[in-house]
Amino acid sequence: MKISFENPDKLNGLMTIVVEEADYKEDVEKALKDYRKRANMPGFRPGQVPMGMIKRQVGPQVKMDAINKLLGENLQKYIADNKIQMLGQPMGSEKQEAVDIEKEAPYTFMFDIAVAPEFKAELTKKDTIEYYEIEVDDKLIDQQIEMFASRAGHYDKAEEFDPEKRDMLKGDLRELDENGNTLEGGVTVEAAVMMPQYIKVDDQKKLFDGAKLGDIITFNPRAAYPENDAEVSSLLKIDRAELANHTGNFSYQITEISRFVNAENNKELWDSVYGEEANIKDEKMFRDTIAEGVKNQLVGDQDFKFIQDIRTYMEKKVGELQFPDELLKRIMLANNQDKGQAFVDEHYAQSVKELTWHLIKEQLAVANEVKVEDADVRESAMLMARAQFAQYGMNNVPEEYLNNYAEEILKKRENIDQFVEAALDRKLGAKLKEVVKLKKKKISLEDFNKLLAPAEEAK
Repeated sequence: MKISFENPDKLNGLMTIVVEEADYKEDVEKALKDYRKRANMPGFRPGQVPMGMIKRQVGPQVKMDAINKLLGENLQKYIADNKIQMLGQPMGSEKQEAVDIEKEAPYTFMFDIAVAPEFKAELTKKDTIEYYEIEVDDKLIDQQIEMFASRAGHYDKAEEFDPEKRDMLKGDLRELDENGNTLEGGVTVEAAVMMPQYIKVDDQKKLFDGAKLGDIITFNPRAAYPENDAEVSSLLKIDRAELANHTGNFSYQITEISRFVNAENNKELWDSVYGEEANIKDEKMFRDTIAEGVKNQLVGDQDFKFIQDIRTYMEKKVGELQFPDELLKRIMLANNQDKGQAFVDEHYAQSVKELTWHLIKEQLAVANEVKVEDADVRESAMLMARAQFAQYGMNNVPEEYLNNYAEEILKKRENIDQFVEAALDRKLGAKLKEVVKLKKKKISLEDFNKLLAPAEEAK
């Protein structure tokens, strides 16, 4: 076998592989013998089918399979041995002529190889990068306490409806005729739940202002929710297809008013948030614990912003890179055949932008000896699990539950790549904070989120 590689413009590589009969003969003969042992044809005992018949029946396919395996193994080995930084996968060359394996060897195969541009990405103490530290002030702590108190809140009974206090109504709903009387055979719903503060139309919403227990309100559900058939069908307990038959007024007699009340800021709340083992004894300790927790949670956001700033800095430092555009577009099309050329044309520029950052990040990782291990990938899954539980106010979830949740996430192969990238960003960010000169800046969470918004959109 002969392998040659041409790369005159440093971007578009052409690999030529010449396969001789000796390269695949032994593998073909072994495969044919194995097939003969398993062959079951009428008139022949198992294992006794003539080899000539086997060759005529499956010989060409066995030969092609052996050659394809040979090509794949040697192509990847050559790329690895010669440290060719290939982008995407090899593509059958446009210079390739038809290969007739019915004829005798040798056979020539040609592949187009997209090669990464040559550049150098490095960071030292001479490079200054801003690092934002979010201040955990009283306003932020108060917001957290309000969130915890809200999540642990409950409903009390009330006598008068107040939309500002998130009141929830329960009552009997009856369809009316054109004279305002209960429609015989009309829709009736007992104990129908409503929160009038979410009605979109003001004149319908105002009908509930000051309503008291026992009051009867006459309103029009279709007028109250003109663009939300799902809301109306849910309220009236009927299918959407039937809504057109119920466009008139309804009476609603209030039988219960429930008022949402935040949990009190006391030990019961503190223990529900952090667990009794935290032994929080007073409000100051509660606030200090919140401050420490929020500070730790915000480090992830700070580091994300830092990596985004590293990216912006490095893209400017490296400059615009040249890529084998036509070949990369062919590769992109091959990977998105169901979406077609229009998809490639629309997304190619962004794809190259992401590829540029990927190559820069790879160089920085190698230069700083940053490697992603299995434990790092698992940690990414654990962090996601912890964040998802925290969204529901569950901050003291046992490690066993987090482990089980992370295990389930990791079973889905489509999640692995994002966890690998998250681990690389986390480890690389931690390392680069030691490598570059940090220009630390204190900032409020509100102002930080304004800075982070464009980066979040680019994720």
